[in-house]
Amino acid sequence: MQTRLISAARAAALLREQAASDRQLGARVATVKVWQSYRLSQTHADLLQSSRYRAAARFFIDDLYGSQKLAQRDAELARVIPTLNRFLPQAALATICRAVELDALSETLDHKVARQLRASGQPASAAESAPGLEPTIPGFDPLAYAAAYSQAGGFDERRQQIAAVAEIGYELDKLVRKPLLGGLLAGMGPAARAAGVGNMHEFLQRGFSAFKAMGGANEFLELVLMREQALAQALAQGDVSQLPTA
Repeated sequence: MQTRLISAARAAALLREQAASDRQLGARVATVKVWQSYRLSQTHADLLQSSRYRAAARFFIDDLYGSQKLAQRDAELARVIPTLNRFLPQAALATICRAVELDALSETLDHKVARQLRASGQPASAAESAPGLEPTIPGFDPLAYAAAYSQAGGFDERRQQIAAVAEIGYELDKLVRKPLLGGLLAGMGPAARAAGVGNMHEFLQRGFSAFKAMGGANEFLELVLMREQALAQALAQGDVSQLPTA
């Protein structure tokens, strides 16, 4: 598992370094991320408004895709992998491993779309959002995104990405059923921060709390999986009817 963690963290870090060193590419990667976060918030708007599912939906959008938290978490991971084994149960460590692998895959796919946007001459938007508000994408063309998505290919990887999201959800649902784990995670916060694994601990704590409050994740995960699979298939076929407008 340690080898997998190191490999995934390095892959994600390398892609972020490429985006940082190439201004045009980096701007388009940022636009893709903001747009996709917006799209997720629209596709799953009912889950975000549900008192039962809101926290879990927000965890998926904020903690499993595209936020600055992921870069911070993975940068921390590269430094403290040996420490994780001392602070986290193996089941929790497996969930982190899956999440970091998902992050690396998502970065790969975002870069493919961003490169297609650049190749097609699509300008980068000044895509920003205020904390707690839905992102806005001035001047961004969803049709250009859909075309870039289709031209970028990687549809098998898209299916892997969606499956990984579901797997992380099911793993978290199993974790919340383990006696005493919630208390263990809550109690290890100060020690985890002192050991340099605070971001990892907070990621797990947010996921654990969200899934614990949900009281059973099957319906939620089935809805997310069904919607994401349907949208990915539609976009692969050039059908943009399921995309929100910017």
